[in-house]
Amino acid sequence: MNRLVLIIFISLLLLSACREPYDPEIEPADLTVLVVEGYLDTDGLSSKLKLSYTRNIQTDDSYLSTYPNAIVSIRSESGEDYPLTSLGFGEFEFEYDIPEDQNYRLYIATSDGKSYTSEILKPIITPDIIDVGFVKNELGVEIFLTTKGDENADDFLWTFEETYAFSPKITTPYKYDPDTRDIIIRRPDDRIDLCYRGEVNSDLILETSSKFEDQFVFRQAITQILQNDEKLSNRYSILISQKALDKKASEFWEILRKNTNDIGSIFSPLPSNISGNIKNDQNPDAPVVGYVSLGTVKQKRLFINVREVSPWRSVEPAYYDCIVEADTVLIADYGTSFGNGNFIPVLPISDENLPNPIGFRGAVRRCADCTLRGTNVKPDFWED
Repeated sequence: MNRLVLIIFISLLLLSACREPYDPEIEPADLTVLVVEGYLDTDGLSSKLKLSYTRNIQTDDSYLSTYPNAIVSIRSESGEDYPLTSLGFGEFEFEYDIPEDQNYRLYIATSDGKSYTSEILKPIITPDIIDVGFVKNELGVEIFLTTKGDENADDFLWTFEETYAFSPKITTPYKYDPDTRDIIIRRPDDRIDLCYRGEVNSDLILETSSKFEDQFVFRQAITQILQNDEKLSNRYSILISQKALDKKASEFWEILRKNTNDIGSIFSPLPSNISGNIKNDQNPDAPVVGYVSLGTVKQKRLFINVREVSPWRSVEPAYYDCIVEADTVLIADYGTSFGNGNFIPVLPISDENLPNPIGFRGAVRRCADCTLRGTNVKPDFWED
């Protein structure tokens, strides 16, 4: 028996040694295929159109995305022109309240002399989001919404933006003041013990309301916050945007969703030519990737406080080895220890016979300064 095991083991080693990596020679694809993506709100809500160029699927991670310089506008069938504002890096802002009873086209003129025109865009009126809520489950917390389709809005695309408040592992109101050479209390605008971070989801969440009775989409899952995630360590907010799609747009986004599940976002390497509703004016057969839609965007915001999901123990790997150092920094050594900002005063050490601290124990900055991972400026929409 032992001899058989030995023979099998040696055979496996020989087989693995004979394998050679397969690296097929594939000609690089055209890297100048325009990528267009956007759902432009017709009610005046700020919305964005994104332009980029595709890259070869074999390009390594060090590749830097390229963005076209362009002039972009929406034009109504009556001739009214609505120019989009360039924000840089391929982003263009659309912020107009335009009539939903007209048809429109998108026009793109790039700096390399090419121009692109969309198919006719007919605005879609998106129904309101009925409800947004959450439920705690074995994985953590699931956030969901409820809505209802109608005869004009059957297919939906949902996107969301997350913002959350968090604190570092070690909190402190203190800082070293080089002018007085002493430890002082931080001003409110200089605090480092409470910060905010924001994220925009890259997932494509799609659903067809006619699959359900009376087109009632009940508790559609939007996102799952895993147990111990820092997002729910203090207070969390999610802004969900609901966008109704026409059938062709829905089919486009469904194809893209299937393709990008294993590859990334729309701006990642694309495995196949995915057509949309944008054409190259000079060469209608030239590939253009992307889809643009017009319609009303409905939004709903949800806040979750950590008390609502307790017990919730946040675990952030960035703070695994954080401690308050045991040695006390005496007054005479404040400048040497705290002067460069990499070591921060945390805990005052007192003598019962003296009115003021004789020194401070400290911690490294990454453990006590949340502004290294977020901003201490409270968002305008934030509710405490």
